[in-house]
Amino acid sequence: MVWDRQDDEWFCDCPVLFDFEGEQVEINHHKFDDLSLTWNTIDPSGPVRWTGFDLQWRSEPLPGLQAVRGLSLNGVELLEWTGRDLAQGNADVSFVFETSRVTVFNALDENGLSFASPDQHQRSHPLH
Repeated sequence: MVWDRQDDEWFCDCPVLFDFEGEQVEINHHKFDDLSLTWNTIDPSGPVRWTGFDLQWRSEPLPGLQAVRGLSLNGVELLEWTGRDLAQGNADVSFVFETSRVTVFNALDENGLSFASPDQHQRSHPLH
């Protein structure tokens, strides 16, 4: 994840990267309904250039992410928001591990992270 060194916090406008034994999945939400999924295109050992910010890549900066390190991945789901609001139809990416899950969701023009089970307004679409 990209860390804002000045504010000492996650810079959630940049992609979130997950490394699965050398296969890097890159997730980024933009605007209210844009989702980008890419593989192995970002070099987290390089600098982060964003005018006006002092940013750097950090591995596992949040405790919830440290908790899933080394766990087996049991599945991947797209979680479709079914609520009757502006977010209707948005897709979040959820990784299901042995004992927990991590979801990267659209936090209205930036990325958000959740470690909770899907909401009642989310329809799961498992990827096989």
